[in-house]
Amino acid sequence: KQVPRTLDNARELDETVVAQDDEEVLADAEQDEFADYFAGKTPKILITTSRRPSVFLLHFVSELTKVFPNSHAYKRKGYEIRKICEAAAERDFTDVMVIEERMEKPHTMWLIHLPGGPTARFRLTSVRLSKDIANHGTPSEHRPELILNNFSTRMGHQVGRMFSALFPHDPEFRGRRVITFHNQRDFLFFRQHRYIFESGTKARLQEIGPRFTLKLRSLQRGAFETQYG
Repeated sequence: KQVPRTLDNARELDETVVAQDDEEVLADAEQDEFADYFAGKTPKILITTSRRPSVFLLHFVSELTKVFPNSHAYKRKGYEIRKICEAAAERDFTDVMVIEERMEKPHTMWLIHLPGGPTARFRLTSVRLSKDIANHGTPSEHRPELILNNFSTRMGHQVGRMFSALFPHDPEFRGRRVITFHNQRDFLFFRQHRYIFESGTKARLQEIGPRFTLKLRSLQRGAFETQYG
């Protein structure tokens, strides 16, 4: 039987795709900027916004603080991102996340790992707050399980580890809370669910929210350098 042609199976083979057990990739991971977090270090995240955030953006940031354990929202005021990173590093924050908007719509996410980078810039689209998702659940404070799908290229591997380092690596399974970053055609789809057991063999998912989509625009060494990155 002929296999239907789709966008995914019609794509040319990507030579940058690496196997999960690639020895060189595993060796790099053992000594990269995120290795300590996979060994038990606890992340601490500062989340801020554009200088004059809309009400919608403030609600979105509030929901992000419930997504990422040990995250804290601060008003941007008039500070430059570089100054925010310097102050955050002095206060033992491990990451800075900046959500910017255009015409009162979320537009860009900066993710800066402290103290020495890397720095990622994402285009941010399709943001939906929890209240706009039908039959959404209420998030608990349990540490979530994390699922990363299709981060299979060398760059994808690094981006996946960058997101993994935002979460503690000792999930509380009794919370039945799961975070998913799904990479498809270079778009990263974020979802948060709770799984509910209906019987000994069946379970269903209840979405918690928020929802959003990311597309990587740049990935550079160092902690936020717009001039030379």
